[in-house]
Amino acid sequence: MAHNDELPINQDQLASAWASTLPTTINEADQAEVWPDEGDPNALRVTIHTAGHQDYSFDFKVGYVDSREVNVELIDVEKAGQSVDERTDIIQQLALDYKRHIHECAQAVNSNTHH
Repeated sequence: MAHNDELPINQDQLASAWASTLPTTINEADQAEVWPDEGDPNALRVTIHTAGHQDYSFDFKVGYVDSREVNVELIDVEKAGQSVDERTDIIQQLALDYKRHIHECAQAVNSNTHH
């Protein structure tokens, strides 16, 4: 990230803004957790727990490329606490869907991060 384009709010404030916004962009029954990425000051970690019988949880890293653009990376998928193959069609579909929701959230949070 260019030095002159750093995020105008700190990582904790950003995580807090995401934590309050993300539930409005994902399916109502799904649950999301957001926290600062300890290894990257320009990134957040997001876990989305799917509702219903699937019991999947998706871990994403959301890195700010600049104050407007995020890079969303799928880190891990678990089902009932066990890692699962991320290449299956259902997992790929869900992951794609969640990535879209995460980008929507980034745009919604954008008003807080870009002045």
